[in-house]
Amino acid sequence: MDRIFLRGMTFSACHGVLPHERENSQRFVVDAELLLDLHEAGARDDLDATANYAELYEIVRAVVEGAPKRLIEAVAEEIAVRALDAFPRVRAVRVTVHKPDAPIGGVFADVGVDIVRRRGR
Repeated sequence: MDRIFLRGMTFSACHGVLPHERENSQRFVVDAELLLDLHEAGARDDLDATANYAELYEIVRAVVEGAPKRLIEAVAEEIAVRALDAFPRVRAVRVTVHKPDAPIGGVFADVGVDIVRRRGR
C-alpha cells in the first residue's frame, strides 16, 4: 500500500487527565499516514486521484487545537475517523500522537499512542 504522510506536526493544546494539563497548554506532536493506491495519481499527475496533505494537516490541527480531551487516545481516534471520512480513496489511516512533556515524573524521551484504523472496521 502506498502512503502519504505528515510527520512532526507540532501544536499547543490542553489535553490530559490532570487539572493543570487542562488549564495550561502543552506540546503535542502528531504523525499521520494515509494508506491508499497512488498509481492513478502518479500516472495521470492528478490531484483528484489522491488525498490532499494540506487537508490532512487541517484535520489534525482542528482536532488537536479543538476541544480538550482527557486521553491522547481520543485525540488520535478523532483524527483517524475524520481523515477516513474526508478521503474516500484512503483505505487506512495511521496516527501517532506524541506528548513529549507528559507529567510522568521521570526521565523519558517520548510518550505517545499509535493507532491504525481501516475503512469498514
